[in-house]
Amino acid sequence: MVSMFRQFIMTACALALAATAHAAADPKALLAASDAIRNPTKSFVLTTTLIEYRAGKQTDSNTLAIYSKPDPNGGQYRTLVRFLAPARETGKLMLKNGNDLWFYDPSNQASIRISPEQRLLGQASNGDVATINLARDYSAKLTAEEDVTDGDRQTRHTNRLALVATVPEGVNYHHIDLWLDAKDARPVKAKFYSDSDRLLKTAYYRRYRNELGVERPTETVIIDGLDPQWVTVMRFDAYAWRDIPETWLQRDYLSRFHPE
Repeated sequence: MVSMFRQFIMTACALALAATAHAAADPKALLAASDAIRNPTKSFVLTTTLIEYRAGKQTDSNTLAIYSKPDPNGGQYRTLVRFLAPARETGKLMLKNGNDLWFYDPSNQASIRISPEQRLLGQASNGDVATINLARDYSAKLTAEEDVTDGDRQTRHTNRLALVATVPEGVNYHHIDLWLDAKDARPVKAKFYSDSDRLLKTAYYRRYRNELGVERPTETVIIDGLDPQWVTVMRFDAYAWRDIPETWLQRDYLSRFHPE
């Protein structure tokens, strides 16, 4: 009888601890913590290399310089993307300021408005290379705690968040399933969906290393939602703090932009 009572108490305590832990997991705070891991808090520059694979063979690549600066009025980032390679793309620019996204081609001295969902290379869209704080544009709901396989085929215990866009335009995806490591909110995996609930792509965040004082993912592997043989790898390198002039983030300045 004493043993049964002790077992009852232990079970009740375990359930109480589990309930407390679940209640403490604020999904919006988890999402903000994950944003802070992906994105430095001040103006910075980095180099992004995109490599496209079809059935295991490399088919295309490009290299971009990303200049990002937090907007003091809203907390979202403004981003200028400079195309570095291949040679046919060198000198082209892309600017994200608020919900507006502009593409500038020096060959015709013109800037045109483009969509964040438009494909840039492989499964990476224009919006994927811009710096984004998801907590600013999406609601978050904790839907499960579960073990998943990460990009290095290791099992991770995660919090699964369901994100839904709260702004009418300027976001890449209607809704997202995001898995964050339960112990530190590192992004592990994400699934991105259209407004018709079609799976567009699955991403794995991997190769964490210290960049600008925080362990950040330096590689994202993106797998097409329909064709798993279509894979795009995004590699992030050369992080550095950088004071970015306000003029660089204005559409009218794109034709006069000189990087250094």
